[in-house]
Amino acid sequence: MRHSTSLERRIDAAAHRLLAGAPDRGARALLLEFGVFVLKQGWACIFGAALLAVIVAARLWYPDDAPLARNDALTIAAVLIQVVMVAARLETGRELWVIVVFHLTGTAMEVFKTDVGSWTYDAEGILRIGGVPLFSGFMYAAVGSYLVRVYRLFDLGFVRYPRRWVTAIVAVLIYANFFTHQWIWDLRWVLLAGVVVLWARTVMYARVWRRVLRMPLLAAFAGVALFIWLAENIGTWAGAWAYPDQLAGWQPVSITKLVSWFLLMIISVVLVAWVYPPRPPAEIAQTRRTRRDAR
Repeated sequence: MRHSTSLERRIDAAAHRLLAGAPDRGARALLLEFGVFVLKQGWACIFGAALLAVIVAARLWYPDDAPLARNDALTIAAVLIQVVMVAARLETGRELWVIVVFHLTGTAMEVFKTDVGSWTYDAEGILRIGGVPLFSGFMYAAVGSYLVRVYRLFDLGFVRYPRRWVTAIVAVLIYANFFTHQWIWDLRWVLLAGVVVLWARTVMYARVWRRVLRMPLLAAFAGVALFIWLAENIGTWAGAWAYPDQLAGWQPVSITKLVSWFLLMIISVVLVAWVYPPRPPAEIAQTRRTRRDAR
């Protein structure tokens, strides 16, 4: 695995020893590849899954009369999860700064959006900025964590990836639109069209174990956005925050939020691309062969 941590290298080596005699054809081989795919996805989601589990647990079992406000408890839990991720070498130093940047940009947007009434949090606790509890930034960090981890766990390669400076401009415009659409014309549909044009020809290659999956990068973006939207439904059900139409009683998050998450995904993808510059599959395969021969 490219740029993997020391713990992940040990896990990878143990997995290769375990699977050394596995068949490479037939139904068992396909099931094995699927199992590896699921395990890698689960490993990539570990930060977000842990944070979501804490949010649900707080909804189900955290006492209303506890001396520590629930939002403060969630913030402390989120900090501990991040500390464990770094201490256990589940994140590299290069990845951590991307996650921190995404955390800060997400928190800034949260402060603005809650101020204009796009969504609300319970007004409790002291670990907050205005009406925004500090754990909210970790939800954005979880998205960044997933993307940097999935990038190396699947040795992602790209064909016809756009120039990074162009993608950076698009990402800045997307982020700015999350603020400016309150006063001027909402450009999200124009920006969405721009994203489609920019990445329409880009193909992503993802190595599972022996097999390499090939798909349009826009399809991967849409899949991750859908996954985040599903997690958002769980988060709002658990009372972590609420949209205006959920204040009278919980209901599923509007499907239109998929567009917002899709665009927000672009910002995080661009950030990750500056840490791990996109490479073509052939270059990645050569790197893997070189490392294998060195062993």
